[in-house]
Amino acid sequence: MNRISIKLGLLFLMFILIIEAALFFYLYSGLANTRISEELESLRLRGNSHREVLEKHHDSATLNHVALMESEAETDVVITDKTGGIISSSRPLIQGARKAVEKWKGKSLTYKGEIMQGDWKSTPYIATASPIKKGRQQFGTVYMFKNTNDIHEMIARLQHHFYVAGAVSILFSIVTIFALSKFITAPLIKMKKATEKLSQGDLSVKLGAHSRDELGQLGMSIQSLANELQRLRKERNEFLSSISHELQTPLMYLKGYADVARRPSNTPQERDKYLAIVEEEAGRISQLVKDLFQLAQVDQHTFFIQKQKVELATYLHTICAHFHLALKEKEMELDISCSQGLYISLDPERFQQVIINLLDNAMKYSKEGTKIDLMVKKSAESLTITLKDQGIGIPEKDLPYVFDKLYRVEKSRSRKSGGYGLGLSIVKEIVEAHGGEITITSETGKGTTVEIALREDG
Repeated sequence: MNRISIKLGLLFLMFILIIEAALFFYLYSGLANTRISEELESLRLRGNSHREVLEKHHDSATLNHVALMESEAETDVVITDKTGGIISSSRPLIQGARKAVEKWKGKSLTYKGEIMQGDWKSTPYIATASPIKKGRQQFGTVYMFKNTNDIHEMIARLQHHFYVAGAVSILFSIVTIFALSKFITAPLIKMKKATEKLSQGDLSVKLGAHSRDELGQLGMSIQSLANELQRLRKERNEFLSSISHELQTPLMYLKGYADVARRPSNTPQERDKYLAIVEEEAGRISQLVKDLFQLAQVDQHTFFIQKQKVELATYLHTICAHFHLALKEKEMELDISCSQGLYISLDPERFQQVIINLLDNAMKYSKEGTKIDLMVKKSAESLTITLKDQGIGIPEKDLPYVFDKLYRVEKSRSRKSGGYGLGLSIVKEIVEAHGGEITITSETGKGTTVEIALREDG
């Protein structure tokens, strides 16, 4: 009972049985009532037929002939005069027929005939009466009787047919419904097993698109989830390997140069040189730990933004001033295009990380002597910050993933040019926390353009 196919099958079966029972009852009642009505109408018309003969020839020979005809039939006839006295009847007569005639004596009848007894369930007969008239004067009545045994047998046969049809219908419904429920639930069971494999860490899930309905879409969603988890696992392993390498190298340098700096034979200049290297490597470790901490904050939803009004031109020039020496060293030019007196609400410290990260990437992956453009444009509803470089660009296949956590475009970057795959994911979180949107377009060998759209009220 815990299987969905059984529950679904029983639910469908219950509804089908209710519908079938209602339909069979309606059909049975309709057929039974129709057959009873036909029997009564046939008996009434038979009485009218005798009445018409007697209206033309009302003599003893005709009376005996009518009585003789009904003696050989399944019906009985009783003919009375105008006072209700019996003048002729068939043999054998249905029990109680004469008493019924005495009871009905004097009743007003229409010329088309009347059904005197239509209750076939509790009485042994059904009966009709047809008045014999000349002009407007009634001078007799033809009473027709029929035993209800034949009607009961007919109803019994009809019930038997319905029982057989009902049993076959129920059996066919059971087989069909459980087969259909099995067919419907088979993909669900397959998806359940797939999700169990995913929960156990087995990502080798293969769910084909067996249909285009909701079940097919669900299967495709689970397959997409498995594929995405596989990609994330691969990226995570690469990231952990990269982090292990990035930590191992500076730690090795720290230990090695610390040991060298402690030698008594070192001159002050050599000691300062070694200590500077130690300081540099310690800074790299500190930056890596800081990025990892920020990433953890993002994942734990503890990333807060404290906005304040900022004059954008002064703000951007202050940040870019930190890159003056690095730009000069690479003989690169940074052109800032931003109108004075343009204010926007943002978190100065957090948003500074965005500009620094983007400028740092632009410098790392641009050749010497190239140019970086930082432009700000204002529209009616938003403010757009665009940073465009003339660097090596990003391959088209990597563009959809550049903001993913732990993703690095160039897996073989050196320690000097490579990053940790954290910067752009943190940049995206900061921009979205400001209510903005960031997009990247790039062409290999021609450069990269980053656009940040911020609402002026945000």
